[in-house]
Amino acid sequence: MVLVDTNVFVALMIQNTPWNGQATELFSRDPDWRSEAHALVELSNVLLRLVRVKEIGEAEALSKLREAQSQFSEGLLYLPHTEALSIAFHHHCSAYDARFLGAARELGIKLTTEDAKLRKAAPELTQSLAEALAAA
Repeated sequence: MVLVDTNVFVALMIQNTPWNGQATELFSRDPDWRSEAHALVELSNVLLRLVRVKEIGEAEALSKLREAQSQFSEGLLYLPHTEALSIAFHHHCSAYDARFLGAARELGIKLTTEDAKLRKAAPELTQSLAEALAAA
């Protein structure tokens, strides 16, 4: 089982991203990916931005979101808002990022993220893609 945040989802779903190769390799080694449900909201925003800058078309964005929903819905966790806010206070991070840290606590595994600031804020709860691949 692998817990990922949105930037790792994006790396898996969009081929021309910096970490696509690592995300694809990690998924091939362990396809049991989990995340906090907010990841799909953030993925939607990333896809919208890619459409607006004309990197992908609307049909492709909708297809990618459907694929993510289909593939990952069963592995989504729903952290209570008050818990996310409490975690955000403790780790000095956004409430969005705190949702993923809460999922790491709940599952008892490290969050795989390429967000260096988040890894610095909560090193005991996070790891990079490279670290996840080394452990897989």
